[in-house]
Formats: sequence, structure tokens, C-alpha cells
Amino acid sequence: AALIEVPKRKHLMIDGSGDPNTSPRFHGAIEALYSVAYTLKFSLKMGPEKIDYPVMPLDGLWWTDVEPLDMANKASWNWTLMIAQPDSITAAMVRQAKKTVQEKKALALADEVRLESFREGPAVQILHIGPYSEELPTIQKLHQFAAQNGCSLTGKHHEIYLSDPRRTKPEKLRTILRQPVKKGR
Repeated sequence: AALIEVPKRKHLMIDGSGDPNTSPRFHGAIEALYSVAYTLKFSLKMGPEKIDYPVMPLDGLWWTDVEPLDMANKASWNWTLMIAQPDSITAAMVRQAKKTVQEKKALALADEVRLESFREGPAVQILHIGPYSEELPTIQKLHQFAAQNGCSLTGKHHEIYLSDPRRTKPEKLRTILRQPVKKGR
């Protein structure tokens, strides 16, 4: 585990709630985010400046109305899915990318994708290797690390998905688990 400072960064974002394993909205949100992200990437790559960059991994912010996250009741979860973007991406570019996605794929959720700056600030993070369903011990280790370093938890639980679950065996999935913190109790 490590204590880090997360700077402000632009992200494509979309919100929802419910169990990520069974929610059609969750899977539709992922499709909409990646469709807009890749449309932006290729419009810049083919544009006059020929800017190329990698599409970043999917991030998820997770919370419930009652803390901490109830691992047994995923239907109560709220989430914001997001993909980090280069600073050169503008709201106008996102509007055009969403229009292009709607014309080509007719994805209803593409209209809900937004560009927003997000700054997490001080946080603790750790790498979890294995299925998402087995994250709890790693999350507990992360929370203990925060407490041992004189920090209290703030903000939403954050996950960064380094592996594609469609192509990676569950026991080899790599996920960064992050929790915003503040010094003191």
C-alpha cells in the first residue's frame, strides 16, 4: 500500500446504481464510455495535429447511502464510471464524439457521458490481484494502512481496472484499489 497525491484530471463520466454483475445500465455505461473515448482518440489521431494517445483504463467510484460498502447487497451500490482524458479534450469535442457515436451505434447512454475535472487529492492505494468478488481483504488491508499512517477515510471507494475481464482469468485480474484520505481522525 502507498500514500499518494492524486492530481486533478479530466475524465469522461457516467453515473448509475445497482449490482454491476446484473445491471444492464452498468454494462451499457461501459460501452458508451469506451465508444466516446475511442471516437475522441481517433478524431484527434486523424485530425490536423495527428495527436495519438492510449485510451486509459476504466475507473469506478463506488459508494452507498450507508457506509461502508455492503458487499452482500450490491443492489444498493451507487457508481460513477470514468475514463481519464488528455487535457486537450474539450466539451465541444465530447459533444461531437457523442453525436458520432449516436449516429453510428445509437447507444442511448452515450448522451449521458460527460466531461468533468476530478481531483482526488490525498489517497491510499494498493494493487489487488484476483477476482473482484475477493477484494474485501485487500480493501481491509488498505483501510488499516490508512489508519496506521494517521489518516481517516474520506470520499468514495475508487477502483482502476488494469485488466479486461473479458480476456483475463479472474484469478489474474489486476485492480488498483484507492481510497481518498485526510490526515487525522
